[in-house]
Amino acid sequence: MKPLALERVSKQYGEKTAVNQISLDVGAGEIYGLLGANGAGKTTTMRMVLGLIYPDSGKILYKGKPYSQEQLSMLGYLPEERGMYPKVKISDQVIYLAQLRGMARKDADRNLKAWLEKFNISEYYNMKIEELSKGNQQKIQFIASVIHDPQILILDEAFSGLDPVNVELLKKTVKELRDGGKTILFSTHRMEHVEELCRNITIMHRSNPVIQGSLKEIKKQFNRERVILGADVPIHGLEGVAGVKKVEELEQGNGYTIWIDREETAQELLHHAMKQTVLTRFELLEPTLNEIFIRSVGESNE
Repeated sequence: MKPLALERVSKQYGEKTAVNQISLDVGAGEIYGLLGANGAGKTTTMRMVLGLIYPDSGKILYKGKPYSQEQLSMLGYLPEERGMYPKVKISDQVIYLAQLRGMARKDADRNLKAWLEKFNISEYYNMKIEELSKGNQQKIQFIASVIHDPQILILDEAFSGLDPVNVELLKKTVKELRDGGKTILFSTHRMEHVEELCRNITIMHRSNPVIQGSLKEIKKQFNRERVILGADVPIHGLEGVAGVKKVEELEQGNGYTIWIDREETAQELLHHAMKQTVLTRFELLEPTLNEIFIRSVGESNE
C-alpha cells in the first residue's frame, strides 16, 4: 500500500475546473515530480493533499486511510512563498510549529538544534528571520517543514532563493530523506532538478494530467531530435542534408548541434560528415524534460 494515493481527484471553483481527475501514487522512498505551467492545477493539488482544501470528487488516501487529524503529523509542507514571521525568534516559531504537529517542546528543541548544526547555522537559534539572507531564510523554512519527522513531505520550489552551494546541500538532504523512506511530492520549475531527483512524474496542463509515469518511459515516447557532432575541422553542407531543421556551432567551436525532424536523419548526417573528416563525437540525444514539457504544454512555463 502506497503512503500517498490520489484517485480521480477533481476540484471545481464555480465554473472553473482547477483540477480534473488526477490520479497518482507515491511510494515510500520516492520523490515524485509534479509539473505544470501557471494555473495548471499543481498548487490546488498540493493543497488538497495537505488537507487545506477538500476535493469535490475522488479520493486522497494516506496509507490507505482518508485525511483526518491522525494524518496531520504525517505531513510536512515547504511552500513556495516565504511563510515565517520575520520579527519572531527562529527557535520560538519553529518549535511552536512542531508542537502544532504533535511534538513535545523538548523533542522539537532537540531536533531544531540538530538541523541547525547539520546546515552549519547553529548561531541562528536566537536570531529573527528578518536578520537572515533569503537563502538562509529558506533553510529555516525547510527545517520547519521537516522538524516533526513527517512521513509525507510536500516540497514546492524547495531550492528557491539558494545559491549553487546551498542548492547542492538541500538536494543532498532531500535525497537523504528519500533514502530514509520518506514519501516526497516535489514541484519545481527547474527541470534539471526533476531529472536528477524523480523517477516518476505528472505534467499538468489546464487542470488535466497530460503526461504521467516513469520519466525513463516517457522519454521513449518522444522522438530524439538533436544530434551532437564533434570534429576538429569545419564540416560543410550540413544544412543541405534532408531532414535537418537547424545547425548551430558548439560554443567551444569544435563541432555542431543539429536539430532534425526524424531520427533516420542522424545516420545520413553521420555518413555525410565521415566523408569529410574523422569525428571526435557523434551522439543522438534523448529529449530533455524541458523539451518534453514544451512539446506537451507549449512555451508557457512559469
